[in-house]
Amino acid sequence: MNALRPAADDRTQRKIAAALAQDVDTAFEPFVRAYQDRLFAYALNLTANPALAEEVAQDTFVAAYRALRKYPPSRRRSLALRAWLYTIALNRVRNLARSPASKVVSLDGRATPDRQLAFQLVEPGTGPAIQAEHHETLGELRAALGRLDLRYRGAVVLRHIEGREYAEISRVLGQPVGTVKSNVHRGLALLRADLQRRGHAQRYSALG
Repeated sequence: MNALRPAADDRTQRKIAAALAQDVDTAFEPFVRAYQDRLFAYALNLTANPALAEEVAQDTFVAAYRALRKYPPSRRRSLALRAWLYTIALNRVRNLARSPASKVVSLDGRATPDRQLAFQLVEPGTGPAIQAEHHETLGELRAALGRLDLRYRGAVVLRHIEGREYAEISRVLGQPVGTVKSNVHRGLALLRADLQRRGHAQRYSALG
């Protein structure tokens, strides 16, 4: 998974939120550096389109900057930054998906740079044979994920790729925890069925 260890991630969020509370303009660049890769990976899993994911990430930071400039320092200090950013990004993706010309479509397995791969299934430094299998598995999982309805895709990405707790997912998605759990369960069942139909069921355990 791409997520930092929870304690380290929490410290990072508190530190950046405190800096933003003091001065948005000075703290915004470190804020972007801290979250840009994870935000891009999250957007990629939702959009299945690297160019569109880049656009979503950029739009998210623009919207975040504008909002931060309007918030009082006390609110900036109290923000759960990761969940807040993900909510902005998800709303952008939802709006794009409603467009008749939407490019938020199923994944097609196209190769992308390593930083864009949200699934981390093997340890760095493994041999070429394992790495080749790793990339093949990535393609299968990414394709199956991209065929999910966005409501299931968003829940599965946050739970089983980002590794987030249900309470945080509930805040990001704007849904009750019970609904989130149901969508995660249903999304995983649909993924399993998809992979089984395509002969990839033996690799399903890679999702955790």
